[in-house]
Amino acid sequence: MKTPSVHEMHFLKEKIDQLKEQGVYRKLPELQGPSGALSVINGKEVINLSSNNYLGFANHPRLKKAAIEAVEKYGAGAGAVRTIIGTMDIHNQMESILAEFKREEAVIVFQSGLTCNSGTIPAVMEDGDLIISDELNHASIIDGCRLSKAKTVRFKHSDMDDLERVLKENCHKYRNRLIITDGVFSMDGDIAKLPDIVELAEKYECMTYVDDAHASGVLGESGRGTVDHFGLHGRVDFTIGTLSKAIGVMGGYVAGTRVLIDWLKHRGRPFLFSTAHPPAVVGAVIEAIKMLMESTQYTDRLWDNARYFKAKLEALGFNTGKSETPITPVIIGEEAKAMKFSDRLFEEGVFAQGIAYPTVPRGTARVRTIVTAEHTREQLDRAAEAFKKVGEEMKIL
Repeated sequence: MKTPSVHEMHFLKEKIDQLKEQGVYRKLPELQGPSGALSVINGKEVINLSSNNYLGFANHPRLKKAAIEAVEKYGAGAGAVRTIIGTMDIHNQMESILAEFKREEAVIVFQSGLTCNSGTIPAVMEDGDLIISDELNHASIIDGCRLSKAKTVRFKHSDMDDLERVLKENCHKYRNRLIITDGVFSMDGDIAKLPDIVELAEKYECMTYVDDAHASGVLGESGRGTVDHFGLHGRVDFTIGTLSKAIGVMGGYVAGTRVLIDWLKHRGRPFLFSTAHPPAVVGAVIEAIKMLMESTQYTDRLWDNARYFKAKLEALGFNTGKSETPITPVIIGEEAKAMKFSDRLFEEGVFAQGIAYPTVPRGTARVRTIVTAEHTREQLDRAAEAFKKVGEEMKIL
């Protein structure tokens, strides 16, 4: 009898078969054209409610023009890591305008929001230090904490009493202390209680770290983020932003003091060991930030649409959880049922991705919707009708 080769990886096939049996196995949807309010996905034009393209910038003519002009001047690639010869003047311009936009001393740009967290946290926290992290923080924060040698203690989600308990019990044992939270939590759409966190951080002499991936371009004046939203400039030590969502391109950045940014240029491993952003990306990012600094029209329209659609879903009787932002989950509960709900919506002309464990806790599977500034009221009305039809058909309503 022939022994199966280890290269066939039967142990992984068994795990994949289990996903299929549980009804949560997914094939990657294929986008055939730009990411927009209407998108062609798997050959079908649908209303897209799953994009992070909050402001509609990903296919905006001004960004495309800026990207093309940057390629014509600088070429297709940067050619090296930033610390060798990969820093072009356009990269420095991008970081300068981001710092101005964020009202911070300085900014360093990483290859992604994920690498901001996996690179920054280990660069500043080490053995003998303490990290206090919200239990629902993004996976990249969890990875960054694990990569550091600091002790990590979690507190109950947005529970300030539990946060203070953790601080009282642990702070005196460690040298440097850092409280980390998402600004907007990506699965539920709720906003961190940042003013309370900052008060406790100052009381117990801790630093504060906010991952604003889903607040960048969304909260604050023209999308400056949660620090601006709550008027906490100068009181938050680390602000992480993304260029891959509302800004419409790709990458992430850390905003803070010049001392912090200077240190990350020497110890932020993704910055040190990955090639710099291609000029097209940099040119488009600069143009996007210029647009946000010119006007609040994009974020104003985003919030008008978000409130409109959220009210429709709630009026229909869907469970939208604790959402306070354009991220509005429709919580189903059962994993397979949530995936079927998503599939039926697609058949009705709406793309809204089903999300299940391990992205969210078991029993809280959902279809997550994200409304953008680009959606029309007619599209949102059609989407709500599809939700109503499928919800009634599947006895969710």
